[in-house]
Amino acid sequence: MATAEGGRAESGLADKIDINMTPMIDIVFQLLAFFIMSLKIVQPEGDFDVRMPLGAAAAAAPDEEQIPPIRIRLTAGEVGLAGISMNGTPVGSFEELQERVIALVGLDTGPNSIADKTEVELDCDFQLPYEYVVNAITAVSGTVQDGQIIELVKKIKFAPPKSDS
Repeated sequence: MATAEGGRAESGLADKIDINMTPMIDIVFQLLAFFIMSLKIVQPEGDFDVRMPLGAAAAAAPDEEQIPPIRIRLTAGEVGLAGISMNGTPVGSFEELQERVIALVGLDTGPNSIADKTEVELDCDFQLPYEYVVNAITAVSGTVQDGQIIELVKKIKFAPPKSDS
């Protein structure tokens, strides 16, 4: 049965379009491979010791031993650092500061150790260059012995800055 116009035979079936799924599946797998290869696994952020206020019932319980915070004062001079003092006592260098912190808290850094309970408050002059603040944080926060990093004080806070105005 041919028609005069198109020369095509008419059939009872409607025109069927065959969709080739192979290229579409290839694209899906390529996208999947792209996203898997470009995925960057982010290291979890540091474990921050967040101390929430205790409830009313738990506040009545006596604390085992209250350790006063270590106060470290860094004073600025004309050129840089003028002086370091720990709890009002002058300290000659950051190495000596670290030795004094180790003498106070010891090298035992496990849970419920003195180092875990101790808090350091840094009081820095407003004009003090940042590098000296970092050196003080490094001196009180840890040391390296025999290739092992030993954490000292984890809780470090800053006193409010005082400007000379």
